[in-house]
Amino acid sequence: MTRPFKPADPHATPLADGQPYRVERHVLAGIPCLLELPPECEAVQAVCLVYHGAWATKEGKLGVYAALATRGVAVLIPDAPLHGERQGDTPPGLNAREHVWESVRRSVAEAPALLDAAAALFGPLPAYVIGSSMGGYVSLTLARTEARIVRAAALITSGVWDEPEVRRPELRTFLEANRPNTHANDFPPIPLLLASGDSDPAFALDLHHLPTAATLSAAYEWAGQPDLFHELVFAGVGHYTSQGMRDAVLVFLTPEQMVQS
Repeated sequence: MTRPFKPADPHATPLADGQPYRVERHVLAGIPCLLELPPECEAVQAVCLVYHGAWATKEGKLGVYAALATRGVAVLIPDAPLHGERQGDTPPGLNAREHVWESVRRSVAEAPALLDAAAALFGPLPAYVIGSSMGGYVSLTLARTEARIVRAAALITSGVWDEPEVRRPELRTFLEANRPNTHANDFPPIPLLLASGDSDPAFALDLHHLPTAATLSAAYEWAGQPDLFHELVFAGVGHYTSQGMRDAVLVFLTPEQMVQS
């Protein structure tokens, strides 16, 4: 026999590299989120937004960047608009690519309120962003447009944004206003990591990573800050965040670097 589950029942403390952290669920600015937090006795030093890919949910990112929580960072993972607990908000008539870009557009629009809610919880702190695939579009956009973001990582994604299937006027306007390869000069001086797999079937290396990296590298070179742009390609990696990619992000977002940013 088993007894009924009760939310207040004790449960195992999650660990990352043998170090404890906490997992909490919050609704911040109306957005369902999972938070990975330092232990109760440790102060939060920074906030890191983590955006998942298309057709995924916040739960899929649990544990991926939990090591940050053991180093004083609040990892905040929202359900993207039209995904997870928010699927019911999907407007009718969107094709698949429009569904992706409507989610991106809404994620970018609501990010300031999400950061405000995080500041209400933890105080005014440095903010960072990690995004993969669709989330990489969000990360690249927030790196340009949200002044509180001071370090950004964009994984298995693209700055090309050639989207012939996207026809809705508000989405076309968003694409033109935020396409990274068109607005690359807006990125410096934010430290930026662009990482891809060389076997990604969704974002072929020569069509997406290479032109994006070349454009961004030139922008940082022109700004006199080439050391602030980092690009990595992982051999044999497809359309997923590999362990090596994750580890590269953790190095890029070490607490020592964060405090100095």
